[in-house]
Amino acid sequence: MKKQIRTEIIINAGSDRVWQVLTNFSGYTIWNPFIIESLGKAVAGTRLKNTMLNNGKKMVFKPVITRCEPNTCFEWLGSLWVKGLFDGRHSFQIEPISAQQVKLIQSEEFSGLLSGPILNKIGNDTRNNFIKMNQALKQVAEQG
Repeated sequence: MKKQIRTEIIINAGSDRVWQVLTNFSGYTIWNPFIIESLGKAVAGTRLKNTMLNNGKKMVFKPVITRCEPNTCFEWLGSLWVKGLFDGRHSFQIEPISAQQVKLIQSEEFSGLLSGPILNKIGNDTRNNFIKMNQALKQVAEQG
């Protein structure tokens, strides 16, 4: 059974600026309260090394980038321990509203044998961290 967390935010910046902030992984240590460190490049088929802070605990995961369409969509697939136990397809969609305004949709679809119990434990914190990350990204992108 699949479960999803989905958040949205309006950002007063162009899609190219939002993309620039989102895919500048080395900058995450400066502004991102959720994924506090990310190593890698925004290239489909490659792996990132992300350090996440959730529920007061740090966790390192190494998702594979499954989709990377500049200024439009960025997506990865990660698994906890072994594929099929707790998998997450995380995506960022950038939808233009005007030349200098976009809607950012950050979502994750969870599946696997342990998705229910794990999400019962960390689901609310995860949603709150998506919101915090969205707000921080908005602030950085709007500063230009």
